[in-house]
Amino acid sequence: MAAAFSEQGVQVIRYDLPYRQERPHGPPRPGDAARDRQGLREQLLSLRAQNPHRLWLGGHSYGGRQASILAADEPSLADALLLLSYPLHPPNKPDQLRTAHLPKLQTPTLFVHGSRDPFGSLDEFRSAIPSIPEPVKLLEIEGTGHDLGQDRAAVAGNIASTFLSWVAG
Repeated sequence: MAAAFSEQGVQVIRYDLPYRQERPHGPPRPGDAARDRQGLREQLLSLRAQNPHRLWLGGHSYGGRQASILAADEPSLADALLLLSYPLHPPNKPDQLRTAHLPKLQTPTLFVHGSRDPFGSLDEFRSAIPSIPEPVKLLEIEGTGHDLGQDRAAVAGNIASTFLSWVAG
């Protein structure tokens, strides 16, 4: 997901990563990551050419992970990140952390994470966040898992208002 801010407000664009465009169902394969980041990069460059205002990048789970890796490698592509249910590690494998790129992240980042997410506990997030040099905020969604809960409208409203206030401040 990418969002562009202009005088008219916020424009949100949903983008399916190349692996998802190719295969509507199933998880990404290990070889998909570089191509997915390239797809995100091309989408962001196209949006930046159309709208020179602030451009934000977001994603859920794997998509957020790829967005954060891309932002760590190319900080000028996005002005802020919104990462929903970032997978710190595979479920039940806390020793397989997916955080090596986080210290290179120079993009302000809002993490949104459920208190029952098996891809990382809130305590694990609180431990990982200090490694990120840019402003970082963690929005905790109590009682939810990786899907961030059943009441999607309320959760989405909370996320949107928190993110917009955070990037405005």
